[in-house]
Amino acid sequence: MNRQLEEKHLHFFEAMKKVPETIFFKGDTALLERPMVSIVGTRTPSQYTKQMTADLAHRLASVGVVVVSGGAMGVDGQAHFGAGYDNTIAVMPCGLDIRYPATHRDMFTQIEKKGLLLSQYEEGIKAANWTFVVRNEMVVALGDVLIVAEALRESGSMRSVAYAQKMGKKIYTFPHRVGESDGTMDLVKAGEAEVIYDIDAFVSQYGQQKAIEDDPFLLYCQANPSYEKVLQEYGEQLSMYELEGKIKVDNGRVTVL
Repeated sequence: MNRQLEEKHLHFFEAMKKVPETIFFKGDTALLERPMVSIVGTRTPSQYTKQMTADLAHRLASVGVVVVSGGAMGVDGQAHFGAGYDNTIAVMPCGLDIRYPATHRDMFTQIEKKGLLLSQYEEGIKAANWTFVVRNEMVVALGDVLIVAEALRESGSMRSVAYAQKMGKKIYTFPHRVGESDGTMDLVKAGEAEVIYDIDAFVSQYGQQKAIEDDPFLLYCQANPSYEKVLQEYGEQLSMYELEGKIKVDNGRVTVL
């Protein structure tokens, strides 16, 4: 039986062209409370792209980031697999009783048990050209940023790029050789996408944010409060964190480093 997302979770989809009134789910909606990154790309990726996608997804999951993708063959499957099924959200282009593509049947079963499946469509609705379009827009809407692992100019992934641009989301891709992934390389040349040359450096920004969220003192200081207020609230902890290089005091305000 399909369950519907609570209203508090529907805000993720407010940037969509048509805001869905209902989103069905199976799995753990707590994943929606964590940082999310969307990963999309070709259904026929190179071995290099497969490895890079799985590695990036795994490292993102290791610092508490949820990986969002569309459950398709190729890049999508690598993203879900790399993240681990308890750290991923699959947005489906069909009812949640239908396993599409069928070759990912076991993967969807595991995501339903450990992660989260989402769909706009009631049970029995099969995938069609227009449902893929809506699915792609939902994937982009959920992520803080969009990573297009590999895509040709005339691919469906480039439509996801258009959604990200409309929503004001930053776009990333992997470095590719000349003649490969010409769609993403066009974006890089135009200054519309940033290349992830160092996965550790990319992931570290999320690790730092998680560390802040897990530390009440750093979370308080993230609002750039005055030195006097921090001293009043936390006392000697301020000096300790400053000595450890976690914060700095500048012009009477406290900043997280």
